[in-house]
Amino acid sequence: MCHLLTEKGYLERKLVLDKLINEMLLKKEWAVVGATRNVNKYGYKIYKLLKEREYNVIAVNPIYSDIEGDKTEPTLLDIDTKVQCVNIVVPPSKAEKVVEDAIKLKIKYLWFQPGTFTEELIEKAENAGIKVVFYNCILVELRKRG
Repeated sequence: MCHLLTEKGYLERKLVLDKLINEMLLKKEWAVVGATRNVNKYGYKIYKLLKEREYNVIAVNPIYSDIEGDKTEPTLLDIDTKVQCVNIVVPPSKAEKVVEDAIKLKIKYLWFQPGTFTEELIEKAENAGIKVVFYNCILVELRKRG
């Protein structure tokens, strides 16, 4: 098992995690992969809260052409502006393509929502030089910071 996914590994990582989260939340260009129109789902709540906090957010979901009037892109590769951070709200089977696309686009930060990652996805992203947050929910972290 990956050291980062063990309790000891996570506790060691916790020492630098707050710094990384703060660094990411200072970035203003975000994509939410798995954004949705369903107001009860986390993909909607995350997209909406980032917008409310005045982040420039692009919804990524091949099912929709828009969410609340905002254009939605089918994949990260379809976005025509620079994205600094990607929040992932899709199952690990779909997150694999997101990680591959993030590597191609040289995206610097990925935030895996709980339940969206595997050990292999984390390692793949980190081996490509991407800074990764996992286990933590961005909704909780944004609310902790006001």
